[in-house]
Amino acid sequence: MTDREKIKELKKAVAPFSKSEMGTSIRQLINTLVPLLLLWGAGYGLFHVSPIISIVCAVIASGFVVRTFIIFHDCTHGSFFKNRKLNALVGNITGVITTFPYEQWKREHLIHHASSSNLDERGVGDIWMMTTEEYNEASKWQRFCYRSYRHPIIMFGVGPLYLILVSNRMNAKKAKKKERLNTYYTTLALVVMLVVMSLLFGWQAMLIVQGISMYIAAVLGIWLFYIQHTFEDSYFENEQDWDYVKAAVEGSSYYQLPKLLQWISGNIGYHHVHHLAPRIPNYELEEAHEKTPPLQRVTTITLKTSFESLRYKLYDASNKRFITFKEYAALKSASNRGLL
Repeated sequence: MTDREKIKELKKAVAPFSKSEMGTSIRQLINTLVPLLLLWGAGYGLFHVSPIISIVCAVIASGFVVRTFIIFHDCTHGSFFKNRKLNALVGNITGVITTFPYEQWKREHLIHHASSSNLDERGVGDIWMMTTEEYNEASKWQRFCYRSYRHPIIMFGVGPLYLILVSNRMNAKKAKKKERLNTYYTTLALVVMLVVMSLLFGWQAMLIVQGISMYIAAVLGIWLFYIQHTFEDSYFENEQDWDYVKAAVEGSSYYQLPKLLQWISGNIGYHHVHHLAPRIPNYELEEAHEKTPPLQRVTTITLKTSFESLRYKLYDASNKRFITFKEYAALKSASNRGLL
């Protein structure tokens, strides 16, 4: 069987799962949004009894914010409901809850799917990644910025704040009117919600309940996005050699999580399945993986081994693998001494 035939068979195998079920989607909305709102309500209501209780409620709520984001994410792909307008409605509501403007993120994320692992099409909807060649040619200032960006404290500490307060509030220069207005409306709705909560319960309670839950959720979101595309032998190719299916199943990992974390993260650990067929709703991803043997042979990352990916900083295109800055320095030194 040729590669093209294998690709056709793989797409055919997952096609039956690319159908949303109204009942399942409604149940997921209920078992996600109801606990989230109850936890936020408890956090606000019990703040004057004990701020510690509010903090605990906010920490637990952050998991449900992540799960709400997965619903938002499915809506941007048109996979949560069959009806386009219903996807847009729920997507905009969950977008306000999670601080993401629906139209902006939908456009950028669809670009990410269309160009994931393509070395010539980076820059929209992805994490900044340099190849060893690019890093070698970069100025000292560019290297400093890149090393800072890839440092865990910046990426997972400052990054969530930048995402919530800056990038989600701004439009791209070429954004169309509909997208611009949607970003403004989402920000306005978010501000109104926070002001109302502050007036009703006090700004301290608002900062603890909304601030902590949103910040932790953003940290987890960035982590999930990072970890599923950054592993040692991840697939990357230039435009002429890039292949969509290979990018999906070899450039995205299977993040094998404990059942509770899998539920909280809306099965997004089956990222290879999602990239292969974005119209599969999150609640069908596991079954699609289990019933499609070729998909079970992708790179599997566990909770323990996922932390190894923090070491990977540069992509070595010649050897087709991620390397650390230390490995880059060793390669550079060997090259200078004429050993390579």
